[in-house]
Amino acid sequence: MANEAQPTPTPTPTPTPTPARAADQSKHPYRAAELKRRRRELLKALGDDSVLLLPAAPEVIRNRDVHHPYRQSSDLAWLTGFPEPEAVAVLAPKRKDGAFVLFCRPRDPEREIWDGFRYGVEGAVEHFGADQAFPISELDEKLPAILADRRRVVYPLGLDDGFDRRVISWLRAVRALARKGISAPTELVSADRYLHERRLIKSRSELQTMRRAADISAAAHQRLMQTAQPGCSEQRLEATFLAACAEQGARFQAYQPIVGSGAHACVLHYIENADVLRDGDLVLVDAGCELDGYASDITRTFPANGLFSPAQRRLYDLVLKAQLAAIAKVRAGNHWNQPHKAALKVLTQGLVDLGLIDAAGADLKQLIKDERYKPFFMHKTGHWLGMDVHDVGQYKQDGRWRRFERGMVLTVEPGLYIAPDAEAPAEYRGIGIRIEDDVLVTDGEPEILSAKVPKAPDEIEALMAAAAAGA
Repeated sequence: MANEAQPTPTPTPTPTPTPARAADQSKHPYRAAELKRRRRELLKALGDDSVLLLPAAPEVIRNRDVHHPYRQSSDLAWLTGFPEPEAVAVLAPKRKDGAFVLFCRPRDPEREIWDGFRYGVEGAVEHFGADQAFPISELDEKLPAILADRRRVVYPLGLDDGFDRRVISWLRAVRALARKGISAPTELVSADRYLHERRLIKSRSELQTMRRAADISAAAHQRLMQTAQPGCSEQRLEATFLAACAEQGARFQAYQPIVGSGAHACVLHYIENADVLRDGDLVLVDAGCELDGYASDITRTFPANGLFSPAQRRLYDLVLKAQLAAIAKVRAGNHWNQPHKAALKVLTQGLVDLGLIDAAGADLKQLIKDERYKPFFMHKTGHWLGMDVHDVGQYKQDGRWRRFERGMVLTVEPGLYIAPDAEAPAEYRGIGIRIEDDVLVTDGEPEILSAKVPKAPDEIEALMAAAAAGA
C-alpha cells in the first residue's frame, strides 16, 4: 500500500460520489423511510426532556498506521445508516432547528485522495436525513447548547471511557450557564433500553438481508463440503469460504471462521485453522458472512473423506435429533429456554444410551439437574442474531425467560464434544460435532433461514460423493 510519508499531493477539486457509491446506498437495508420511522418512534419514546447521543465506532489500529477494516457501531448504523467514523448522532425532541443532528467529518479533498470518499456535512443532510449537520470538530462547542434545559442524557453509558468523560465535560459546560437561568441534565441513562429491544424485532427489510446473508453462507458451506478431502488444510477451507462469500457480495465475515478437524472440533472457539484434514476426521466449520451490516451464523460438521464412521454417525444423529427438537420449540409464545431444555433432554438420554453417561439409577430429570451432560455439552443452545452475531436484546424479563415474538431471529446450535482424554468409550474420543442454523420466529412454523445447506448425514455424504465423482 502507499506510504503516507510521501510528499503531500496537490489538492484537487472536491470529488463527488461515484455512481457505484450511490447505487450501494440505494441497495442498503437502511432505506430512508425505515430509518426515519425508527427515529420518529425513538423521539416519541425519549420524551421532550431527553437527548440521545450515539457515537460512531472508533477506528482500530492493526499495526502502526494500518487500520483494521472499519465497521460502524451497530446502534448508530441501525438508527442513521451513517457508515463513517468520527461521528456523533444526536436526537433532541422538539429542538427548534430540527431533532436529528449529525456531527461528522467534513469533505477533505486531500484526505479523500488517500482514504476515499467522505459524505461530509452536506451528505449527512442529503443522504441520511439529518435536519442539521456540523463538522465533528465543533462538537464540544455546539453540544452544550443542545443539552441545555434538558433533564436526561441517553447514551451508551459505560461503553467507552473516553466518551463518558466527554459527556461529563459537556454537562459541566452547561452547569457553568446556571447564572443565566439555564439548567443542566441531572440524569444519565443507558441507550440500551431504548435501542436494543427495538433492534430485537426485525423488520421486513432486515429479514430480507438476513435471508440473503444466510443463503450466501449456505452456498459457501456447501462448497467446503465439496472441497474437503484428506490432505486438504483447514486454512484452505477457510480461504474457500471467504472467497465464496466475497464472490456473492459479502466481503466481510460476522466473526472469525472456525475450521476444526479431528480433535480441534472439541475446542469451541478454535480459530487457528492451521492443521491438515486426515482420513477419518470429522470437520466442524462454524462460519457466517456479514451482509450490509447483518450477520449469519451457521455450523456444519462433515467427514473429511465423505463417509461418517459408525461411531461418528451415532453421535451426529444424536446432535441432529437434539437440534430438530430444539427448533420445534422456537414458536411465538414459548419462552427462550424451551429450545435449550428440549435439546438437553435428547442429548442427555442419548449420552446414556451410548454409554457416555452412567445413569446409576438416576432418572433423566435428575441427570439434567445434576448437569451430567456438561462434560460433553457445555454451552447454551443458541443466541440472538442480527446486526451483531451475538445480538442485543434481553433473554429474561422481570427475572423470567422472555417469550418468543414474531420477528425475532436466533441460532439453534446444540453440540457434543468428546475430548481426546474424556472418560468415554475409545471410539468416541476426539469427536466434536455442532449443527447450527439461523431461525426466525413466525406466527406458525419457525423459518430456518439457513436451510439451504444440507445437514442430514445421507445428504452430506451424497453431496460429497457427487463432488468427488466430478473431480
